[in-house]
Amino acid sequence: MMSTTSDPNRRSLAGRLGRIAFVVVAVLITIATAAAFFLTWTIQRSFPQTSGEIQLSELDATVTVQRDDRGIPTITASTTHDLFYAQGFTHAQDRFFEMDFRRHVTSGRVAEMFGESQVATDKFLRTLGWRAIAEEEVANLDETTLGYYEAYADGVNAYLESRSGAQLSLEYAVLGIQNPDYEPEPWEPADSVAWLKAMAWDLRTNVEDETDRALLAARLQASGASDAENTAVIETAYPPYPFAQNPVIVPTISAVEPVQADAEPAAFGGAGDAGVTDALATVEWQEAESVLAAASMMIGGVGEGIGSNSWVVSGDLTESGMPLLSNDPHLGASLPSVWYQIQLKCEAVGEQCPFDVAGFSFSGMPGVVIGHNQTVAWGFTNLTTDVTDLYIEKLDGDQYWRDGALTPLEIEQDVIKVAGGDDVPLTIRRTVHGPIISGLTDDFTSIAESPVVSAGDAVLPLEGAPEVPDGESAVSLRWTALEPGTTASALFALNTAQNFQEFRRAASLFDVPAQNLVYADVEGNIGYQAPGRLPIRGAGDGWLPQAGWDSAYDWEGFIPFEELPVSYNPPQGYIVTANNAIVDDDFEHFLSRDWDYGYRAARIEHLIERKAAAGPITAADMRDIQMDEEMWIGKQLAVVMDRVAVEGEGPQAAIELLRTWDAQNDPDSAAAAFANVLWSNLAQNVFVEREVPLPVGDQGRLFTVVGTMLDDAVDPMWTNERLGTTDMYSMLALSAEQAYAELAELQGEDVTRWSWGSLHALPLTHDTLGTSGIAPIEMLFNRGPYPVGGGSSVVNATGWVLGESYATATVPSMRMVIDLADFDASTWNHLTGASGHAFHPHYTDQTADWAKGIQTPWAFTPKAVKAAAVDTLTLTPAG
Repeated sequence: MMSTTSDPNRRSLAGRLGRIAFVVVAVLITIATAAAFFLTWTIQRSFPQTSGEIQLSELDATVTVQRDDRGIPTITASTTHDLFYAQGFTHAQDRFFEMDFRRHVTSGRVAEMFGESQVATDKFLRTLGWRAIAEEEVANLDETTLGYYEAYADGVNAYLESRSGAQLSLEYAVLGIQNPDYEPEPWEPADSVAWLKAMAWDLRTNVEDETDRALLAARLQASGASDAENTAVIETAYPPYPFAQNPVIVPTISAVEPVQADAEPAAFGGAGDAGVTDALATVEWQEAESVLAAASMMIGGVGEGIGSNSWVVSGDLTESGMPLLSNDPHLGASLPSVWYQIQLKCEAVGEQCPFDVAGFSFSGMPGVVIGHNQTVAWGFTNLTTDVTDLYIEKLDGDQYWRDGALTPLEIEQDVIKVAGGDDVPLTIRRTVHGPIISGLTDDFTSIAESPVVSAGDAVLPLEGAPEVPDGESAVSLRWTALEPGTTASALFALNTAQNFQEFRRAASLFDVPAQNLVYADVEGNIGYQAPGRLPIRGAGDGWLPQAGWDSAYDWEGFIPFEELPVSYNPPQGYIVTANNAIVDDDFEHFLSRDWDYGYRAARIEHLIERKAAAGPITAADMRDIQMDEEMWIGKQLAVVMDRVAVEGEGPQAAIELLRTWDAQNDPDSAAAAFANVLWSNLAQNVFVEREVPLPVGDQGRLFTVVGTMLDDAVDPMWTNERLGTTDMYSMLALSAEQAYAELAELQGEDVTRWSWGSLHALPLTHDTLGTSGIAPIEMLFNRGPYPVGGGSSVVNATGWVLGESYATATVPSMRMVIDLADFDASTWNHLTGASGHAFHPHYTDQTADWAKGIQTPWAFTPKAVKAAAVDTLTLTPAG
């Protein structure tokens, strides 16, 4: 019988391996546990104190900060100094890194934080000169308003004195890996005011369209197209506003009392005060595809083609007998959200302390931007008037041609500081129109290399234009925001307005960015005012670059405020603004040719009238309208696809989805998924093949073009020899088959399992470190994706980039419904949450509700605020 025994050496080796493995695992667990504790400690030590007491040396008296279960603060103080001081302190508690980053963007100093990759963006932003203009505006403030900004800055700095580095925010711990010497500077009033320039850039309207048209004209010219053909193609691709189909905001201008301003508005600076537009960008450690794109990314990007919805309904149509006001501004998706909900209350409201206001603020700025006080409510949408023009300049060395004579360029030498790198010199050149921006971005440089100009109704290459001087071509930018303005004062006038006259006075100060302002008050009145510094042009209309060497094309002044459109208690009982045309073409002043095409406005008006016909309108009805997801072009395509023959069972099954579709882009809809992918393929086949640029935001322009084409099966635009299409039916069949193949690859061949919400999901990307290119860092800060419905040129305007991705890129950045019968019955919500601190409970705690259109109660009266409070922080004077 054979026996076996264990090999002692093997047993010993196995034991050693076991012990080694155990030790390795134990060490890894210990390291992981230590890392987790360290990360948790690092994260949580930046979370702010929200209850108890904090002593602050510069307070006059005790201030209370009550926060509800979403972390939204209500600040109550006895003086305006303490009120705005506490607002600055509170903003810094929740959002200081965002504030710090923004001020580097507005100053063109992003490379000081993130290094060499941001130098090109800084050159562009520094050339535009936002910070310098903001400093001029601060110098022009009256003593009271300047005191608000100074108190706010002191409050921010009080918070900075108590913390540093990772104690301020997790981002500083990560930034320290690359830039260990970085320390935030004290906050200044100009840091706040400069953000208004950033928002003006974000809402700059048509500069991209003007650029795209110029580049398209150059390509057509190079292909041998005649001037007439060139003009015809551009006018087809950029049709006029469909006045016969979609509404204007002010069909009839109301007669109202003129505004009695405290001071004359800023004088027209002629064409000479040059400084230019800026662009905010989602800060990346990697370079964006273009400088202009990077600049736009930093402020969150243009939403829905500079879109927003706002409407107000009078008590004649509501259940309560009092007005209801809704607003949802559309901006680029950002984390944290651009908005910060807050309430600012004086203990005793009176002349010395006049604030009792609630709504949405910008972190980094005192006051409330959109919301209501104890008497009036207001909302914003972008005016979409044309306030930027490109000029083709002819240069000769350090001079440029102007009316037959050479004029010296204004030249400024600057230096860009670079974290971890050498200083970079920058030469800024300006003409009478503004800064020269060719050489800084690819698009503007291309325009300078192949310039075209508008001449009456024609588009001409430079060699065909009359009396063109010799010399190098360059592109300059004229923009209303590059002259000192008064918007920094307008916000406080809005916050304290008590009637329509005072509201209009505040609007008269709101010069840049120009916004549609809707109004309601507790007396039952509703109204609208178009404010803004809107140029009166000379020979041109700004639709294409203009001849900079000829002063006939200069701006001649600004439209007087009292001549701008206004509406007060209109007979229809409602006012709708959705970036559509304000007035028709009979209005005495030229405003723009680049309106949003009005599909959202038409749908909102239709829903208001339908709901009013069915019974009195409620706040719930207003919220339902905000979440309407009908796709206008999808509805047209669904009808015509009934007559289109496609090959294959898959494409046929996909088209069958459209037969019972209600045209709503619901997140769980398979038909909506197919309709949007069909639209994407069709738009690319029709337009990209002809080198017509696709819109980055709102797709309404293409809706208008294709909507007209669908009425003509043999429109020449349907024919494409390379694609093999000869008419509408062959083009639609090709696009449908491509759409099926694309969706089958993305979501499978079973058409019933397709989902628009998954395809269109929203990724929330941190504004800076979310695009670092380092996966573990991005995981710390980014969230999502979240399935959402809606779409482009849909009331629930979750925009996507046609031809690039179906993912949601622009959003209704907040939603609110204000009930003038009972402010406590109002509701609100925004994209992310109150906190900018990753992993904080309020970092993204509003996102799930936002995606579903759920708004939370908005407690306003002291009793309601007290009942809603879950934390109370008392700020007391030190000593």
